[in-house]
Amino acid sequence: MTVHIRPAVLDDFEAVTVLLEELGRARVTDYTRPRCRELFESHLTDDRAAHLLAEEDGASAIGFCSLHFRDRLNHPTPDAWVPDLIVTASARRRGVARRLLEEADRLARERGCWQLTLESGHTRTAAHVLYGAMGMEDAGKYFTMLLG
Repeated sequence: MTVHIRPAVLDDFEAVTVLLEELGRARVTDYTRPRCRELFESHLTDDRAAHLLAEEDGASAIGFCSLHFRDRLNHPTPDAWVPDLIVTASARRRGVARRLLEEADRLARERGCWQLTLESGHTRTAAHVLYGAMGMEDAGKYFTMLLG
């Protein structure tokens, strides 16, 4: 198996939505598809973001990483934030997530970011082992509240 990491493009929309649904994100429906596709396109053209796709043998999408560069009030350089990182279940434990994170790390360093933060659900304990092995630390919690 050959895994290739590349920037996501608009034609990857359907594959990315399938991966994000596997991560637990909201399902894209016929009703939401036009707006979700519009948002995906705007993210792809945003110079404050990078979106990476992992492909197996140049054909099937097996992983995705969304990387955003954010300004923080107390730092002169941006931080890098990964809100979404997913590898499809059949491709896990083969180094795909590590490769995606290494590329995110490279891009963040290239931009002069002072830190890389990754958001992960508390139940994803196997993924947390990888993040720790890559030198990341469990640095806190986040809280959410549905609005509406």
